Amino acid sequence: MKLTDAKLRTLAKSGKHFDGAGLYLELTQAGGRYWRLKYRIAGKEKRLALGVYPAVGLKDARELAAQARQSIQAGDDPAEQRKAAKARVAHDAVNTFRAVANEWMEHQTARWEPLTLERIRASLDSHMLKALGDRPLATITPLEVMNAVKAVEARGAGEQAGRVLQRVKAIFRWAVIHGRLESNPMLDLVPSEILKPREVKHRAALDAKDLPAFLAQLDAYDGDPHTVHALRLLMLTATRPGELRGARWDEVDMDAALWTIPAERMKMRQEHRVPLSRQALELLQSMQSLSGGRELIFPSPYYPSKPLSENTFNSAMARMGYKNLATAHGFRALFSTVTNETGWRADVIERQLAHKERNEVRAAYHRSTYMDERTKLLQWWADYLDGRKTGKLVHLRQRTA
Repeated sequence: MKLTDAKLRTLAKSGKHFDGAGLYLELTQAGGRYWRLKYRIAGKEKRLALGVYPAVGLKDARELAAQARQSIQAGDDPAEQRKAAKARVAHDAVNTFRAVANEWMEHQTARWEPLTLERIRASLDSHMLKALGDRPLATITPLEVMNAVKAVEARGAGEQAGRVLQRVKAIFRWAVIHGRLESNPMLDLVPSEILKPREVKHRAALDAKDLPAFLAQLDAYDGDPHTVHALRLLMLTATRPGELRGARWDEVDMDAALWTIPAERMKMRQEHRVPLSRQALELLQSMQSLSGGRELIFPSPYYPSKPLSENTFNSAMARMGYKNLATAHGFRALFSTVTNETGWRADVIERQLAHKERNEVRAAYHRSTYMDERTKLLQWWADYLDGRKTGKLVHLRQRTA
């Protein structure tokens, strides 16, 4: 005889009270009322808990039992399905977007400079993790990621939007490889199909004719001396701003007039040896009174254990009147233009700029560092800069090495 709501309300005898097809209510001696479904799968009798009466009423219990029977007919064990679902919930709870992103960044630590890691972490926090960070990675959809990336682009940061998308895709790919996610839903998020085409703009650079005025402004600049000296050394060495900001005293051999930048701090991940001109050595000697007792040559004046910030150079140049007219990275373009136009060998210039050889065959056989020529080149360049400052243009004559 099937159960009814009226009978359930008046049950007093402990034991199993069957409704049919394996569904029953178990009334314990302590008064507990538990719905159970008895079933067989693979020849083995099993029990499935369906809830507690009256929170789960008769109608609800019958619906739950019907759903379980459908699984059984399909050859699935509802008890095992429930265990798997609980495991999945537990898995998702610890594999949030933020947790997996942090694991990915930790994995990349050895490949990145501290400032690079800090910059990537900040971009993810700002553009993705604030909104989606606490969500299980498995619940985030491509549409949500696309909308977040397009919001970055809408703020006028198209290049940043592309980088954020690239990092999100890398996190999801890493999650699949390391068992945090079954499949990667972000594979079809192609930047060209999401973001608007961008015109590639090269960094603004000084023209040779602008050098006298700029050098005079730099001499008159009353900002932090770490910044002024760093800008001067950046010009003298034609290195990248990030390479110079992270410069350490133990990388410099004053006696040998050589600065060796380790591979892990180079864009191309290859050690770069920079000959130091007489002027560069004098500048470093003057820096010893400011930072000689520290690890970094150009520490932040506010946080001495950290290098000058990424925006320090361009902010200083803006204060000197060069906002949107020139950037610190543009010193490399100036160096390349002047030295090429005055007859220095292109191979020597490219090696000093630490550019990667694009021709793979040529790169395999053309490994000369041109140290002698680069030493002469950087001394010539330092003398050239002095000449532009004083108005002596003798160094503008053609030079063939």
